[in-house]
Amino acid sequence: MEVFTKIHINIPFAEAISQIPTYAKFLKEILTNKRRLADYATVALTEECSAVLQNKLPPKLKDPGSFTVPCSMGNIGEVKSLCDLGASINLMPYSLFRKLDVGELKATTVSLQLADRSIRHPIGVLEDVLVKIGKFYFPVDFLVLDMEEMEIPVILGRSFLATAAAVIDVQAGTVKLRVGDEEQEFHVWKSLKKHPSEPECFQVDMIETLVQDVFETEFYEDPLLACLTRGSTEREENLKLAEEVMFLEEGRSHRTFLHRFEALEREKSEVNASTSCPTKPSLKPLPPNLKYVFLGEDSTFPVIISSTLSREQEDKLMRTLRHHKASLAWSLADIKGISPSICMHRILMEEDHKPTVEHQRRLNPNMKEVVRAEVLKLLDYGIIFAISDSKYVSPVQVVPKKGGITTVLNEKNEFIPTRTITGWRMCIDYRKLNSGTRKDHFPLPFIDEMLERVAGHAYYCFLDGFSGFFQIAIAPEDQEKTTFTCPFGTFAYRRMPFGLCNAPGTFQRCVMAIFSDMIGDIIEVFMDDFSVYGDSFDICLQNLNRVLERCEETNLALNWEKCHFMVTEGIVLGHKISASGLEVDRSKVEVIEKLPPPTSVKAIRSFLGHAGFYRRFIKDFSKIAKPLCELLSKDVPFKFDISCMKAFEKLKEALISAPIITSPDWSLPFELMCDASDFAIGAVLGQRKDSKLHVIYYVSRLLNEAEVNYTTTEKEFLAVVYAFDKFRSYL
Repeated sequence: MEVFTKIHINIPFAEAISQIPTYAKFLKEILTNKRRLADYATVALTEECSAVLQNKLPPKLKDPGSFTVPCSMGNIGEVKSLCDLGASINLMPYSLFRKLDVGELKATTVSLQLADRSIRHPIGVLEDVLVKIGKFYFPVDFLVLDMEEMEIPVILGRSFLATAAAVIDVQAGTVKLRVGDEEQEFHVWKSLKKHPSEPECFQVDMIETLVQDVFETEFYEDPLLACLTRGSTEREENLKLAEEVMFLEEGRSHRTFLHRFEALEREKSEVNASTSCPTKPSLKPLPPNLKYVFLGEDSTFPVIISSTLSREQEDKLMRTLRHHKASLAWSLADIKGISPSICMHRILMEEDHKPTVEHQRRLNPNMKEVVRAEVLKLLDYGIIFAISDSKYVSPVQVVPKKGGITTVLNEKNEFIPTRTITGWRMCIDYRKLNSGTRKDHFPLPFIDEMLERVAGHAYYCFLDGFSGFFQIAIAPEDQEKTTFTCPFGTFAYRRMPFGLCNAPGTFQRCVMAIFSDMIGDIIEVFMDDFSVYGDSFDICLQNLNRVLERCEETNLALNWEKCHFMVTEGIVLGHKISASGLEVDRSKVEVIEKLPPPTSVKAIRSFLGHAGFYRRFIKDFSKIAKPLCELLSKDVPFKFDISCMKAFEKLKEALISAPIITSPDWSLPFELMCDASDFAIGAVLGQRKDSKLHVIYYVSRLLNEAEVNYTTTEKEFLAVVYAFDKFRSYL
């Protein structure tokens, strides 16, 4: 028994039993003392069982570590590369690809699943890169991924190992590569043993650099001239390279790599965030229901709140706003930028699109000064940078800032509608770039549905993003595509500018990702317009606190001047929102009311467009507007007769007296009323509350040539079919 207790078999017990099935019962009886062996008794074992008992298992070894070999590519010195049998592809970081500068990437639809099961999309494929390992050269195809450049930046997968006929000996720590009859062996534990903290020697030469800096500071008085004419010194290049290394080590991916671009230095004006250098912005007159309050001392950090709040309510609101003051912005310097991990704008081009370079357009002195001021401002805030080697260049266009509609006398002493010009705005003409861009089909919310969800609450907070597009970074590889040319040079955007065809979809996707768990519950989002609501002051304040906290977490900055806190009514997307429901914006109706009769087809089309925006508020809109619509037909002479004048005045009266539309109550049944005339059909959707019908929507349209010939019964049924088709989402 003592002999059996001293025997150790280093294999699973179940495997031992399967190896000696004949003696299982015998051994069990011995262990349970049912059978006793006499002293010096001999037990015969089979050869297989003896081999299991006598075999010495090999000792367990530790992890030998990663198998890396030194390699070099192009103009890059030796770097470590990981031989990875678990990888089906070869991989390099985007920063290493930029250093190689060996050609363009090819688009790819490959998706990579990392070890943590996250999905990443590579930027492209770099084909036929000659990789030197030892004395051999191997052609390798790399997938380029926007990732941090680690100590071992290159991964060589199974495709490379098969090409190199690699033989890996894990115990000996060797990798053999073979080409034909030749082979080379690498001892991976001895290669690249250089300690990462090995001291380095530097030569410091400051005198000439300081003299040059002082000379340029004194010589260039114009900051833009200094920006466009000064070259960078070797010291400046080293500093920029050090900045890029620090940037890559942080793992951020939304800045551009400066060594591809023209090195510029300029005298920067002092640009400080409002929190460190508070200022007193100019305050505009407010309507009676709003007022200014200040979050800081000496009338600094103003915000706009409702003037009807009690003292207690105002104190609660001010505590919340002061606690989340970081979510508000008073200048461009306060914009930190939304993290690229949340959203980053990419410009993906069609495969057959060729880059285009357009020349700058001539500008008069006034427009040139507008461009100059805008370029200086964007340079100061780091939104654009100078670039000289972009393959995509778009021209600058200066367009007027138009105010409200007014009427002026023309040459014939007739009043015509026109828009007042309040200033000039610099825009970029990206039409050629947009024509070759793959379109982003991310949908925008339906305005009607959003307004219906917002209306009908007691309190609102209307928020607005501060220069919303500038808060989203552009992918580094796509920044050069935003290059624009002007009299002062060529510049590209680090942040998403206006004019790009996919910019609205990117911004809407971003804000919906930020507020995904709140939309439809406490907030509605349409582009950079955010509407927070609640059925009581405390509920609305609680919802506002959640939204502002989310803005702080994601660095989404809000424009203090366009944010109205704790109001009972407000304008959202051209509609007045209140607890009563939806109304037309009276300021827009007053403008339409003052319009003179149209004198051209273009004027009629403009008037119908403005009035048609509120057609859900106007009963029988198509029937009223029929005389005006007939003038829009092709080959019809323009004759503004009495019937057109009556229709014009009646539409204006209908807008002035437009009813308040209520939001649908999904717990109540809907009522549908249809009607048909000789040339139009219409319907009304409503709900009955307290025995009173509340209108939700008016719809109507004209009959076409065939439908005009229908019988009365057929027209009535056509109206029913039309109503069910229009109101399908409600019914």
